[in-house]
Amino acid sequence: MNERIVVLDGYTLNPGDIDWQPLRALGDVTLHDRTSEGEIVARASGASCLMLNKTPLSRETLESLPDLRYVGVLATGYNVVDTGAAVERGIVVTNIATYDTDSVTQHVAALLLEFARGVAVHDKAVHDGEWTRNPDWCFAKQPMFELTGKTLGIVGLGRIGRAVARVGAAFGMELIAHDLFWPEPLDVDVEQVEMDALFARADVVTLHCPLTAENNHLVDAARLSTMKANAILINTSRGPLVDNQALADALNAGTIAGAGLDVLDTEPPPAGNPLLGAPNCIITPHIAWYAREARQRLMQIAADNLRAFLAGEPVNTVT
Repeated sequence: MNERIVVLDGYTLNPGDIDWQPLRALGDVTLHDRTSEGEIVARASGASCLMLNKTPLSRETLESLPDLRYVGVLATGYNVVDTGAAVERGIVVTNIATYDTDSVTQHVAALLLEFARGVAVHDKAVHDGEWTRNPDWCFAKQPMFELTGKTLGIVGLGRIGRAVARVGAAFGMELIAHDLFWPEPLDVDVEQVEMDALFARADVVTLHCPLTAENNHLVDAARLSTMKANAILINTSRGPLVDNQALADALNAGTIAGAGLDVLDTEPPPAGNPLLGAPNCIITPHIAWYAREARQRLMQIAADNLRAFLAGEPVNTVT
């Protein structure tokens, strides 16, 4: 049987620089860059397998797709799918959890180094003519500091948190971390601390935990108030871990020195998001995962997940 495979929103995974061949080898593939909610049923009708990233599959949508047997989420998070309804209809849902460790870790390092060295800030100043007009042979646009000896606080020691710990160790940073399920063994020296102690002691706090009902707005006004005035917050995990308004207020007040964010609670952000105008706030558009090599791995794992399902031995299932 030639499977009918429909990709509902493939553009972010593959804007044209990698090959869809791993999926094409498994059936008749129809590609859509983006699909609005109103277009889902028409585009997915008759498909046995759907691949998607952020396109929502509600109970009502799933009930309108009687031929559907498989949903492959092209990401780690799968909250866009009503998994309860999928279980009821016998639809297997899979996700992809381990493709982006190096890409995200290196993005954390890039954000950290931007605060420490200001490469982009100084490059812009030079190209704006400030060095040409400057009476001195060098100048600085922001405070600069060494990472050696600074304390890096890691919230969550999963695969990415542990990789960030290794980078911090390479920079000569002291490492502290909090995780409800402490991993052993670790290949670098990390001190286990309570959450409140981590925020109070760290020069840099970086978030690497999943979003749960319990840790929504983990970083709120109260927790921000305990941080050092020279501290930096980095979030490449999940946007709702941070209270946007509380962080904007802290940055405006100088309660902390800066924030580097790759995720926000609503994406794309509305124009009124208070962090867009906050000082010392670097925001990138959810691209920590986006290295070409990571996307190639994601594509291959997506194909491997589907191949395993078709062989009757599904892997990486969430239903």
